[in-house]
Amino acid sequence: MRFVSFEKNGKATLGVRDGDHVRVIGDEPLESLLARGVRLDEYAKTHATEDKVPAAGLKFLPPLQKPPKIVCVGLNYADHTKESKYEQPDYPTLFLRVNTSLVAHEQPMIRPGVTDCEGLDYEGEVAVVLGTGGRHIAKEDALSHVAGYALFNDGSVREYQFKTPQWTVGKNFDGTGAFGPDLVTADELPAGAKGLLLETRLNGEVVQSASTSDMVFDVATLISVISEAITLEPGDVIVSGTPSGIGWARTPRLLMKAGDVCEVSVEKIGTLRNVITDEAAH
Repeated sequence: MRFVSFEKNGKATLGVRDGDHVRVIGDEPLESLLARGVRLDEYAKTHATEDKVPAAGLKFLPPLQKPPKIVCVGLNYADHTKESKYEQPDYPTLFLRVNTSLVAHEQPMIRPGVTDCEGLDYEGEVAVVLGTGGRHIAKEDALSHVAGYALFNDGSVREYQFKTPQWTVGKNFDGTGAFGPDLVTADELPAGAKGLLLETRLNGEVVQSASTSDMVFDVATLISVISEAITLEPGDVIVSGTPSGIGWARTPRLLMKAGDVCEVSVEKIGTLRNVITDEAAH
């Protein structure tokens, strides 16, 4: 199933795709359903109403607006590590995103109005949404904790990312983390979302292209390793890393400016599309 969050009559609403339409389920957000231990497929079957709205023209919201945690993985494709001038680490490179950085499908990604920001860089990624949590999760059991998958564009303000050895600020400007449009339940995809073509397009030009099988640390490994240290919770999001082709590593650099259109596509999951907008003067 494909769950979407959107605004209807000024209110956050949950629905499930039904062809070219979305069938309304209700106003309880996905993160709340997951926290209650609800089986999403069963919930949709029993709560989906006859109220259907066209998918085209919806004002989307991130699939989860306030996930408990957003854990991002850096340097998880070897070619990206190489273009970034790092040695490939033998342990996942982890950093956190905050909810205020999230923006939905077809909503603007915000190029910050700070004086030394040359532009906003793109990073197309697969986001893993957990249905159940835990600590010390065994790798062989890890995929049973996944509720589904979505798309993510880890918009990065590189000048701020590299001001210090830790990347937090450059990865957390408001409105830079695009997330959506659908949460595709795990049963609709290969185990661990492996073997899927991931592409990022900037103004129609393919700038990133790789298979999700190229991840250095696969989804099961990430869940298991993160849970060695951190208690994972239902609704947590793991943003699993980007392949090579980022704009900062190019000569000349290719960074997103106002009016640019960035699309992240993964086969069987869909396409996440955002227009870049400059932050309003303040």
